[in-house]
Amino acid sequence: MSSIFMITILIIIGALVFDFINGFHDTANAIATSVSTKALKPRHAILLAAVMNFVGAMTFTGVAKTITKDIVDPFTLHNGSVVILAALISAVLWNLLTWYYGIPSSSSHAIIGSVAGAAIASAGFKALNYGGFIKILEALVVSPILAFVIGYIIYSIFKVVFRNSHLTKTNRNMRYVQVATAALQSFSHGTNDAQKSMGIITMALISNKYLHPNADIPLWVQAACAIAMGLGTSIGGWKIIKTVGGKIMKIRPINGVAADLTGALVIFGASYVHLPVSTTHVISSGILGVGSSHRIKGVKWDTAQRMVITWIITLPISAAIAAILYYILNQIF
Repeated sequence: MSSIFMITILIIIGALVFDFINGFHDTANAIATSVSTKALKPRHAILLAAVMNFVGAMTFTGVAKTITKDIVDPFTLHNGSVVILAALISAVLWNLLTWYYGIPSSSSHAIIGSVAGAAIASAGFKALNYGGFIKILEALVVSPILAFVIGYIIYSIFKVVFRNSHLTKTNRNMRYVQVATAALQSFSHGTNDAQKSMGIITMALISNKYLHPNADIPLWVQAACAIAMGLGTSIGGWKIIKTVGGKIMKIRPINGVAADLTGALVIFGASYVHLPVSTTHVISSGILGVGSSHRIKGVKWDTAQRMVITWIITLPISAAIAAILYYILNQIF
């Protein structure tokens, strides 16, 4: 067995593990509001999210193509396969660490930071595709701000529309609506987050000359990543559900519907223009926007502050971990 074939297999396994972890790490955000408001029982919410994530992942590939080519050019890297493997291990380690402590950090930041860090360790800063990389960073920064604003606006509209409605009856009816919005948000998550592993695997296949540089995402890669994320979702991410669903603000069904719609709109928009965003950031920021519109003092800003700090440090820390892992793995392969 050649070393190139062996490391390609390791990358595919690593990418699927990343997607599996992403399933219970990030997808928890998509169902957190519906679980916390009791619109869905936890098992039903997880099953719904698993199915809709799979469907979403099988529907779009635009984000995967962006990940394949816009962070780094795999052909410019020395030992590109080792770069990709180091990046995957780094992202998995960071995701597991933040999941263990129940911190809703970004898998998107982790994998993008890790790819950049390992690439820089391999070939210096010239390895980065600056045009594409900056475009991705802009999407990661702008999307949560946009989610906050849209969440604020949507809930402000809800307050006007339902101002004369009976609160208890409105919330009861909104629980039924939340089933649909939770499904929509899970579907949107699949259209964006599952794409990242597809892009990583395709990058490795192109780098090791198993695919033509302009090849589309292979169907088996798409299906494998969709299944891995669906299985990961079925495990659930209870610690993160508790943080997103209850520790930011006390969520009622009408708040949950506004937050779910916000998340789905922003994520769908990003998927449409082929840009990876952090679903964690988008959904959490949407909840913050809704909470600020509802009652700004009702938002638990200490939890929000801890989340923002984690978001900021994820890119540089994951990049540093990936760089260290690259130096280690480069001695082995």
